[in-house]
Amino acid sequence: MSARKIYFTTGPSALYFTVEEHLRTALRQQIPSISHRSKAFSLIYQNTEEQLRELVGLPDDYRLFFTSSATEVWERMLQSAVSTNTLHLVNGAFSRRFYQIAQKLGYRAAKAEAPAGCAVSVEDLPTDQAPELIGVTHNETSTGVQQPVGDLEAIREQYPESLLTVDAVSSFPVVNLPFEKIDALYFSVQKCFGLPAGLGGWLVNQRFVDKAMQLAPTGKTSYHGIDTYLEHHRKHQTPSTPNILGIYLLGRVVQDMLEKGLERIRMESKYKSAILYHMLDSKQSIRPFVKENHWRSETVVVAETKDQTNGIIERLDQKGLVIGSGYGPYQEQHIRIANFPTHSKEQIEMLVDSLDELAE
Repeated sequence: MSARKIYFTTGPSALYFTVEEHLRTALRQQIPSISHRSKAFSLIYQNTEEQLRELVGLPDDYRLFFTSSATEVWERMLQSAVSTNTLHLVNGAFSRRFYQIAQKLGYRAAKAEAPAGCAVSVEDLPTDQAPELIGVTHNETSTGVQQPVGDLEAIREQYPESLLTVDAVSSFPVVNLPFEKIDALYFSVQKCFGLPAGLGGWLVNQRFVDKAMQLAPTGKTSYHGIDTYLEHHRKHQTPSTPNILGIYLLGRVVQDMLEKGLERIRMESKYKSAILYHMLDSKQSIRPFVKENHWRSETVVVAETKDQTNGIIERLDQKGLVIGSGYGPYQEQHIRIANFPTHSKEQIEMLVDSLDELAE
């Protein structure tokens, strides 16, 4: 039997190191077979929400909803809380896709777009608009660009009446985000939480709920509108059958993170990203795609390879180290490396040493 590989792919990625045991427990307790209308499931949902609230210091007026994926949240947010117009900060493929979906759904969508490898400057945002909803991708998984946290506070100040929504799919909960400035945030479990794919988390505050409930009578929303989510959330249930196993595992992993300590996780993340970028900055054949330090993602490190992507991936795979190729048009010009909580300092150091050898 071949040795186990270490997955540094950006999602799905390596499972959090406690998941295997939690899976065994879930199967012994027949968690995947319980009804989503049962008391047992309600307790799982409630526990997961409470653990997450404690982990990140979630304000009391926030609620946790579950979706099939983070990308589903785009439609749920638009159809629930927008009647006419939106503004999108575009700095890569996923932020662009949210903008395009708003257009396809018939909304008057505007965008502020940054060059590849850069974040959108707040100074470049339009001052003559009052968008109902602003979409910010905090961590662009396709390019490794991270919008500075301070920009979220500046955007809130510039657009006090708009709903500020944040895509934190590949950075939550590693990066400390200002929930008091944000109205909705969404994430995927297969990235920083180190879980199997197939579950999205959607955090909304009361301000978002109030706006959505004002629009609910217009008929724009489907069965999965905010009104339906709220009705079922009161009982810690979901509108339709969810990924029960995923919700259970999320709660267990969040509890593990609480025991380890989020500050420790965040300190380790900074160290791991620092040694990755330090190595890449010292090379000529493999260079960081994002040039400005304050725009570099802490959790998704993207490097240019001068068309050597396939060779690098193959040689690392022979050592049992699995990294990702570039996204979209950069498939053969970039490599993408996940630096998630499940990746230990020793594993990242091993990867750094191997890349260092390849780049000589």
